[in-house]
Amino acid sequence: MIPLIGYADRLSVRPGERIEFKISSQADDPYEADLVRVRCADPNPAGPGIRVEPLPSDFAGSYPSRHQAIHSGSYARSVWPSTAPILGDFTLAATIWPTLTPASAQPTGILSCAAADGTPGVSLALGADGITARIDGVDILTVGTPLQLRTWYHVWLGYDAAAGRLIVGQQPVDRTNLMAAKALAEAALDAPPDMTAISTIFIAALGGDPVRGHFNGKIEAPAVHGGVVGPGDSEPIARWDFSLGMETTVVTDTGAHGAHGELVNSPARAMTGSNWSGRGMCWRHVPDEYGAIHFHDDDLTDCEWETDFTYDVPDDLPSGVYAARLRQGENEDTIPFFVPPPKGTTTADLCVIIPTFTYVIYANQARPDHGLEWHQRAREWPAAYPHNATDHPEYGLSTYNFHGDGSGICHASRHRPNIGMRIGYFPIPEPRGSGLRHFQADTHLLYWLERRGHAFDIITDQEVHDEGVAVLAPYRAVLTATHPEYHTVETLDALTAYRDGGGRFCYLGGNGFYWRVALHLDDPGIIEVRRAETGIRAWAAEPGEYYHAFDAAYGGIWRRNGRPPQLLAGVGFSSQGLFESSYYRRLPAADDARASWIFENVDDDVLGDFGLCGGGAAGYELDRADRRLGTPPHALVVATSQGHDPAAFVLVPEEILTHVATWPGEPVADLIRADMTFFEAPNGGAVFSVGSITFCGSLNWNDGDNNIARILGNVIDRFLDTEATFSIPTL
Repeated sequence: MIPLIGYADRLSVRPGERIEFKISSQADDPYEADLVRVRCADPNPAGPGIRVEPLPSDFAGSYPSRHQAIHSGSYARSVWPSTAPILGDFTLAATIWPTLTPASAQPTGILSCAAADGTPGVSLALGADGITARIDGVDILTVGTPLQLRTWYHVWLGYDAAAGRLIVGQQPVDRTNLMAAKALAEAALDAPPDMTAISTIFIAALGGDPVRGHFNGKIEAPAVHGGVVGPGDSEPIARWDFSLGMETTVVTDTGAHGAHGELVNSPARAMTGSNWSGRGMCWRHVPDEYGAIHFHDDDLTDCEWETDFTYDVPDDLPSGVYAARLRQGENEDTIPFFVPPPKGTTTADLCVIIPTFTYVIYANQARPDHGLEWHQRAREWPAAYPHNATDHPEYGLSTYNFHGDGSGICHASRHRPNIGMRIGYFPIPEPRGSGLRHFQADTHLLYWLERRGHAFDIITDQEVHDEGVAVLAPYRAVLTATHPEYHTVETLDALTAYRDGGGRFCYLGGNGFYWRVALHLDDPGIIEVRRAETGIRAWAAEPGEYYHAFDAAYGGIWRRNGRPPQLLAGVGFSSQGLFESSYYRRLPAADDARASWIFENVDDDVLGDFGLCGGGAAGYELDRADRRLGTPPHALVVATSQGHDPAAFVLVPEEILTHVATWPGEPVADLIRADMTFFEAPNGGAVFSVGSITFCGSLNWNDGDNNIARILGNVIDRFLDTEATFSIPTL
């Protein structure tokens, strides 16, 4: 594990509020903690470098080290009610869809009974040789026939007290897999299982402390019966209906004794069950067909670490980016957080929205291109963060990765360390620059604004989601960061209302406003994404599982939800490539009187053929204008990118119809571009969009003296100018 690492209970904290820090250290020595203000997080010695400013704080000091464990794996835990009858004859039963075969000596729990101290009792389990009965932690009986993966089975374990007979069985529910077979096994027991000490029921785990034996796959309708029965033969004492309370962490017992339970580590709900027919695609329309939960042994949405120190943010702390810095000999960690101004106030006319939802969605991304080249670069750059998420899956992976059973990860959480959100972290060892994305790349913009003398407030998308347009309306101009990809309906509504209410909006990235996400009803620190039918997808959701569990909304890209990015910003995702960048070429529209001010003191036709991200201002992920998708008819494309290697860039799937036809009807090569776009919005508002994720990487080139910096400087100056007016032209 990483020697010294931690996380905070929140990413955004206002003056007068408290933030908690949770730390784990592998060493015995104490560590020192202090506060720093983060100005730039780029470890590249050819760039601005790491820029942090130590500040006094109420938490500064020495703290004793302690190791805090991580317990991955999702399951449900229910307290067995004292009103339930003592079980002599009994049956444990469920319907399952296994996705990973357990190792021979490591069975996984389907439905397990345990004592108050966690001591295992009777368990209906899955072993390498099929359904298995375990008693007191020992395998007693197995059917001897392995289950076929991704196939629905009824499974059960029964005990006949009069005959002293134990039974286990598995029976395919459907015939989609012709290899699936019914199997049954029986054995005599010398002594009956002790069911009098049942205190806890575990679903999808064996129990214990820590909980172990996590099941991989879907479980539906687990039940405890008071007699020896086959599947569905009698009314159960307890039966958990997973189609109820879908938006919550509660699993509901429909039996007479109310043995309701709680989910741990956020398994995937709104999963199709054994009876899913395809007649409904949303769980709210046919709830009885969505009675399954998909559990994984590597789910992790809350490390549940204890708090080591807190910070009461002073009332006079300026809005900005800060971090708790931890130091212990050669070990160092930084835990960034963001401080908006006090609620209902502003301290500047300019605001930068930090895309924390995107940071969390990408948290701990294990990239397929990680390897020796990354480690070589990390050694060469003294300021580089030396750890990579690919090497540390114990902290949980991102929604750009797969579970061990091959299913896509649909939940992300801030309740665990985020390795990628560290000062000095770089994800890509690209040869022409810093290889930055997300938090570190966004500090390029913040550092440039500060050096240029622009006062600005920091607001995160959490405040925008919670407070709507009210948190943005007081600002004369609002800027995005480099990659505001993930949005809720609330954040998009707020940004649109700001723009149409006279706000001046700068979209300074690429692949923005692309995926729809939902925040958990009880814990907004947990985010859900469904990779529905199209888009550049790291994985594909199963049929019938395109709707969020958290809000029942259709997931996937916003374009498929009727809100293409062009509707807000004038441009939307068109192409993705390798981490390399090119340049923009100025177009005739740049000389239009409505936009010529953008190019004041810029005489060049070629713009941004330099930069710290891919070597140019236009690269990696590119957005283009398209009137059919919502770009306003009066929008001016003042520059467009050129020079992209056709072998390195691909068109996004939603633009492809056949192998010879695109949705816009244009050649593929013409659609691989970033469009720098300007248009006026209602009530004196205006929008400037750059259409490239690497644009801000060019701002600090040549110490900030370059044509990209002058263009953005002109835009911000005009947008902040109270005398400047904008009106939608009559075409």
